[in-house]
Amino acid sequence: MPNEQTKTWLALGDSYTIGEGVPLHESYPYQALQLLRANGHRFHAPEIIAKTGWTTDELISHLLHNTRLLPAYDYVTLLIGVNNQYRGMSETDYAVTFEWLAKKALELTVAKNITVLSIPDWGVTPFAKERDAAAIHDAIDRFNAINKKISADLGFNYVDITAVYRETGGRPESVVEDQLHPSGRVYAYWAEQVSGYLRG
Repeated sequence: MPNEQTKTWLALGDSYTIGEGVPLHESYPYQALQLLRANGHRFHAPEIIAKTGWTTDELISHLLHNTRLLPAYDYVTLLIGVNNQYRGMSETDYAVTFEWLAKKALELTVAKNITVLSIPDWGVTPFAKERDAAAIHDAIDRFNAINKKISADLGFNYVDITAVYRETGGRPESVVEDQLHPSGRVYAYWAEQVSGYLRG
């Protein structure tokens, strides 16, 4: 594709987007980038706006006060909400703030180039062994129902990574040293799913 312009990609999120506990090149955005480039697609490195522990409110605050975005991007991805659930924040607040982020993404690119990833269920990890896994499971489902509906209403792509994560996320090879965050092997699967929507 000699005439293809080099594409831009904004990745918004939290620890799952920066790849807490793994080298940058093993995070899901960078593994997706490697897949895209290997298949002949021209992409700049993704601009990642994410931080471990961020809730939707904190991501919004950063976007409003602490960052300068490009006027537009070719693609935007969004994966956020686990910290809202972890901190016991309300689903109503999540719905309002996630919709704000979704509409912010729409200001930066067209709906068909926006991809939302579902929230993984951290209740399956060794970190959560003393927690109520069933309660976490149900809460994650409720939060994902919110982000899935908003994504559908706005015409976004939606990648359900939660179902597979529930099967694999608790394995020793699926977590990093903190026994909570995913390993590069887990991010490889996410990257495969996401890269399919970033090929245009």
